Amino acid sequence: MTNSELKNIASQILRVEGQELINAADRVHDSIVRACEIIVNHSGKVVICGMGKSGLIAQKIVATLCSTGTKAVFLHAAEAVHGDLGIYAPGDPTILISKSGATEELIRLLPTLKEFESPLIGIMGNMKSPLVDQMDIVLDASVEKEADPLGIVPTSSTTLTMAIGDSLAAVLMSYRGFKHEDFAKLHPAGDLGRRLRLTVANIMQPLESVAAVSVDDRLRKVVIEMTEKPQGAALVVDGDNQLLGIVTEGDLRRCLANNGDIDQLTVGEVMTSNPVAVTEDALLKDAVTMMEDRKSQISVLPVVNGEGKSCAGLLRLHDVYQTQLF
Repeated sequence: MTNSELKNIASQILRVEGQELINAADRVHDSIVRACEIIVNHSGKVVICGMGKSGLIAQKIVATLCSTGTKAVFLHAAEAVHGDLGIYAPGDPTILISKSGATEELIRLLPTLKEFESPLIGIMGNMKSPLVDQMDIVLDASVEKEADPLGIVPTSSTTLTMAIGDSLAAVLMSYRGFKHEDFAKLHPAGDLGRRLRLTVANIMQPLESVAAVSVDDRLRKVVIEMTEKPQGAALVVDGDNQLLGIVTEGDLRRCLANNGDIDQLTVGEVMTSNPVAVTEDALLKDAVTMMEDRKSQISVLPVVNGEGKSCAGLLRLHDVYQTQLF
């Protein structure tokens, strides 16, 4: 088989699986919302159960739900009848995952789950199967064909099942108003969690490390101060450290390009007055947005305290990138 033919197979797999997701979008949204209502109206956990590849997908869905504010646990269908059913509390909803809709281990669980008064939500790949009729809500995960060359390996079906789980998690997040801060609380050790929890104060350059000048100083003094404290800018403050403006390296270059006399020009003639600033308790991600999502990006941002315009330091985009989280 040629390299070109192999590339076509690789592309075709993705196209077929993508089309199955598109086909299911309008087919399952009502059922996903109904399943969400069952879950949010129960104060306990969700139990997700499957066998084989369906069991592996169940574990992934559990992880996604837990990380987005929904308590969930995985139940191995074969181990359930050997004591693992002890995880249940009355009324805990159960999500049963089965491509065939006839998984023997799941069918065996049904009488016990009904005794637990567990609402049953099925993610089923066969809508004419024995399990479908026993479910309170069914999420239709059937596919027209598997994407592999033989048409028999779980590919499209597993991708769709996992995507339905992602969709359910997203609806639950939206229903509960799950925010960035909530995600950060549940992920304190990961890079993403750290990025969501870091504040400007964690990485800014304190005022004593930054060139600070007054509005009447000559530009020569600014150059000297910025050479001694090379942070990319000088902060213009008054006697009470109130922020009045900023002079950046770019301002100095433009001044010299225009034949400005640094011995005659004052800071007030060159500085940017009332510059964009951020408070030291602001989330770092929000500060980065302020610096980057603008017509002309800025690489330095004055930092003020949370009570007024008293200058606290300088945030540099360079320092942000050195955290290796952005």
